[in-house]
Amino acid sequence: MTPPRSNEKRPLAALLVPDLLELLEESPESVGPQTEEMHPADLADVAEAMPEEMVRAFLFALPKERAAEVLEYLDEELRTQFLEELTAGEAALIVAEMTPDERADALDELDEETADDILSELGAEAQAETERLLEYDPYTAGGLMTTEFVSVGESLTVEEALRSVRTMARAGRREAMYTIYTTDMNGRLRGVLSLRELLAAPEGARMSELAWSDVVSVVPNTLQEEVSQVTSNYDLVALPVVDAEGRLLGVVTVDDVIDVIQEEQTEDVQKMGGMEALEEPYMQIGLWQNVRKRAGWLSVLALSEMLTASAMAHYEGEIAKAALLAQFIPLVMSSGGNSGSQATSLIIRAMALGEVRVRDWYKVVMRELPAGIILGMILGTLAVTRILIWHGLGLYDYGPHFGLIAATIGLTLIGIVTFGSLTGSMLPFILKRLGFDPASASAPFVATLVDVTGISIYFSVAYLVLSDSLLK
Repeated sequence: MTPPRSNEKRPLAALLVPDLLELLEESPESVGPQTEEMHPADLADVAEAMPEEMVRAFLFALPKERAAEVLEYLDEELRTQFLEELTAGEAALIVAEMTPDERADALDELDEETADDILSELGAEAQAETERLLEYDPYTAGGLMTTEFVSVGESLTVEEALRSVRTMARAGRREAMYTIYTTDMNGRLRGVLSLRELLAAPEGARMSELAWSDVVSVVPNTLQEEVSQVTSNYDLVALPVVDAEGRLLGVVTVDDVIDVIQEEQTEDVQKMGGMEALEEPYMQIGLWQNVRKRAGWLSVLALSEMLTASAMAHYEGEIAKAALLAQFIPLVMSSGGNSGSQATSLIIRAMALGEVRVRDWYKVVMRELPAGIILGMILGTLAVTRILIWHGLGLYDYGPHFGLIAATIGLTLIGIVTFGSLTGSMLPFILKRLGFDPASASAPFVATLVDVTGISIYFSVAYLVLSDSLLK
């Protein structure tokens, strides 16, 4: 048998799997009743902890509605494998019970032929609904939204609206049951109120009188990053999606927004580490995919660092005349790279949260310039103090020109830290303007760039300060 997946993060599932496997062998019809109190996410953990060849038997032992709920929480790779092993008819029976957005996501993960076969087995309404959702880019509001929402006519009374809501709730699953939208006769979004507000409303009142008319909404092609920002800014549990005429198409629920936030943060962190973003969890990617995602940026950074060697070769004469200067190269290079990495991390995060726009670049310059100077002065003071103390105590002999050397290091740190802060803060703006992801201004990339320029700054300052003493 194929060994189960790692159970380290599924202690409950690991405990239940042996009993459920035994139950599947002896009395599969008992699996459903025995697990009916468990959350679908826990059952998905159980399925992922089982040997892969037993997953099908486990899911088929559950009622199809229950199996569909578990399928929504199942690992994407395992879900795809499960659906591909079924006939189109068998798969359609289960995916038909999934929520529309999850159904579309599950089919989008399959190869086109398999997905089309399953679609053809769905009922006409579910098929049309799923095809419509599959037309949207998965990374937009249209790709995230579900069509299972609750809406009522704005002209209805409270009693009529409550009857309508009850009918919708009894007819099937509704993801956004706690938010009620009001629409006009043409389906255009007119207002919103919570289920609590509807239940507490006075009898006989019209929905148009109760609903909030100032409704925050987005269009289908709104990028998922903006969807998450809007949802967070307005503390929404559901964000309506409307077409160009204002007709209500669907809603993006907060659970999908949480997934987007996690996905975006993971992608940004990986890019800031100097690599391409992974499309799959780390433990599921293959060796060569892992290498391919990392080799490109590493190669670019390695070639860039060669420019540092070229810059040092240019100042070879100065290094030979004042060998003491070579001692402080790691200090000045790391200080500039660190300050640049700090700045780029701050700006990338501020951009992701919508705190900074491209048009704010000048404001950022005016903040980072004095900050860089002050930070450079702090580091410069520490370096100068260290040189003076070590020379004074006889721990290291910097020669008769130790004061000039200390001044060179202090001034260099001010210059390179300031340059690093400005460079690190401006690169995200430049990349954004060019149409690239600002996270591509990764800390390693900024550090490499500042390393190259830092050498030039260092020896230019040294030449100006020490030219009459050590460098001639």
